Amino acid sequence: MPISKFKATCLATLERVRRTGRPLRVTRFGKPVADVVPPAPTASTTPRLGAMRGTLTLHDDLIEPAAPASQWDVLR
Repeated sequence: MPISKFKATCLATLERVRRTGRPLRVTRFGKPVADVVPPAPTASTTPRLGAMRGTLTLHDDLIEPAAPASQWDVLR
């Protein structure tokens, strides 16, 4: 694609490359200036939902206060 046409239709051209996955060569006076290629797919090996499953360990009761009531300043 000539550079003048690329400049005029830049956003639409970039969207077409992203959507189709086909690279595009931009030329100036018939000589290559740049290659526009789609981004590499991002590979996520772990799913987002439940990714932290199994990493938490409970050692005590969650409802029980951390300190006994005799140490609370509010109750004195």
